[in-house]
Amino acid sequence: MFIDRFIRFITYEKRFSKHTVTAYSHELAMYADYLETQETDVADMTHRQARGYLAMRLESGLSPVSVNRSLAALRSYYRFLMREGIVKQNPFALVKALRAPKKLPVTVDKDKLSALLDTTESFADNFEGLRDRTVLELLFGTGIRLAELLQIREEHIDFYNGNIRIFGKRDKERLVPMNKSLQVLLHDYIDGKNKQQFDNNSPSLIVTKKGKDAYPGLIYDIVTRYLSTISSQRKKSPHVLRHTFATTLLDNGADLNAIKELLGHAGLAATQVYTHNSVERLKSIYKQAHPKA
Repeated sequence: MFIDRFIRFITYEKRFSKHTVTAYSHELAMYADYLETQETDVADMTHRQARGYLAMRLESGLSPVSVNRSLAALRSYYRFLMREGIVKQNPFALVKALRAPKKLPVTVDKDKLSALLDTTESFADNFEGLRDRTVLELLFGTGIRLAELLQIREEHIDFYNGNIRIFGKRDKERLVPMNKSLQVLLHDYIDGKNKQQFDNNSPSLIVTKKGKDAYPGLIYDIVTRYLSTISSQRKKSPHVLRHTFATTLLDNGADLNAIKELLGHAGLAATQVYTHNSVERLKSIYKQAHPKA
């Protein structure tokens, strides 16, 4: 079925994120199993069969969002097969995506978060405490993604111009500004990291207590642990800090296009979701403050 070739294609040529590659690999493995049970070849699938396959996935309990992800993976897969001359048509091309309920981005209270970051007693007085604070300040202060955080090297930080070079999805490069407090903290963190005299001397900015490259699980653990002290909400992922960054900027009058550039979004549609958060906040204030509300 040429799945391995397709995965190599989206990994090295299209430069999809690791998360997307993993998700597409899973979807195609499920699809391959389905074709085998139906004794159908990948080139023989029709539009009606394609709709039937996705309907089956929905009936199995998959959410509309997950079904749409499956559809996106299969559309992309068949486009690749057509390019390679393996199939003549894309049976998923005209299948409509399902309507999925829009979820508002989850944020934390920016005032509580700022208070946490400004209170030195919140963090242990050692290298790990300094690293944890740096992780939180970077995520909230720049709005970068988890994967982008893990790719930062010391050489990407320009203290003179006050910005950091970030490599986003598909290695798209952008510069994000640093506030003064983050610059001071990064200076302290890099000094503290150098004083540890780690054996492996990792080029990555964020490292473990043994000096090895930081990994997603470590960052999740750091963020969850500290956000649990200021929020009781269930979701406390690193992306929550990205959402909080964008919503805070919008609430304070930042231009939507500027926020788009800071976040590294390819289109404005992805950024516009934050306007709903701001509208909901205004509604809440109105209900509390207006006598006729």
